[in-house]
Amino acid sequence: MIIVTGAAGFIGSCLISKLNQENFNFIIAVDDFSYPEKEANLVGKKIQERVDREDFFDWLDQNYQEVEFIFHIGARTDTTEFDRQIFEHLNVEYSKQIWNRCIDYQIPLVYASSAATYGLGELGYDDNESLIPQLKPLNPYGDSKNEFDIWALEQERKPFFWAGLKFFNVYGPNEYHKGRMASVIFHTYHQIKKSGQMKLFRSHNPDFADGEQMRDFVYVKDVVEVCSFLMHHRRNSGIYNLGSGKARTFLDLARNTFYALGLDSQIDFVDTPADIRDKYQYFTQANMSKLRSIGYEKHFHSLEDGITDYVTNYLSKGQYL
Repeated sequence: MIIVTGAAGFIGSCLISKLNQENFNFIIAVDDFSYPEKEANLVGKKIQERVDREDFFDWLDQNYQEVEFIFHIGARTDTTEFDRQIFEHLNVEYSKQIWNRCIDYQIPLVYASSAATYGLGELGYDDNESLIPQLKPLNPYGDSKNEFDIWALEQERKPFFWAGLKFFNVYGPNEYHKGRMASVIFHTYHQIKKSGQMKLFRSHNPDFADGEQMRDFVYVKDVVEVCSFLMHHRRNSGIYNLGSGKARTFLDLARNTFYALGLDSQIDFVDTPADIRDKYQYFTQANMSKLRSIGYEKHFHSLEDGITDYVTNYLSKGQYL
């Protein structure tokens, strides 16, 4: 029996699909199931039981003996939300309760951290645990993820295996419900379909030309492969980056989306909104050597291959993973 929190969300539902592919069908799906727009993410998936997010700990206290693994993917991920109490409840305190039960009940744990913890990248993008207390996230969401990472590292009592994953810019199927928080590739596709062109933010940094701002974009199929690897590996506990390991420009992203649609690129630039300009990241790139060092050998999708698969097999058809 495997628990997935955030089961109806983007990464959580893709993870359930991956687990089902591996014949893990006794899945306990934990989420707030009151959002009908997320329901399609779970259609056709093999799930043993749905448990409401607020009922989960009572459920776990009664059923822990049957649980083999917990993937804690659920979180409030809205980077524009500034109510810190929401993040304190859902991202910090909730995660602490899961952590402590994994210790008490001897359950291994993988949880979602975030590259948002790196802020503007003043200290780089190395998953060096000694640097984590010095990181300066740019918003309450990033703060909440970093706060839990720091807390986890400080604990004398830990699950017998645990891993925190700093997700970089994840894109791919099952993000239809995310609205403005969906990936840039999702928004690029829909903007091209609607207007035939794509508007990118102009650079306000003299070191970067317009559209040459860079991010580490990682395909969700690679993310769930790493999750599966860690479930089977169960050694080398710690906090790990999870990106592609290669920064790419927004121009690359837009041009590849046009290409996947069989269209010539039509790209314009607009000013970055003044209210986010001072917190805008011009470069992110995951150092993936730590995950590689514990034996993860699979290749990550290139941006070209990931966009082609996403656009051709999912976005263009309205398909889910």
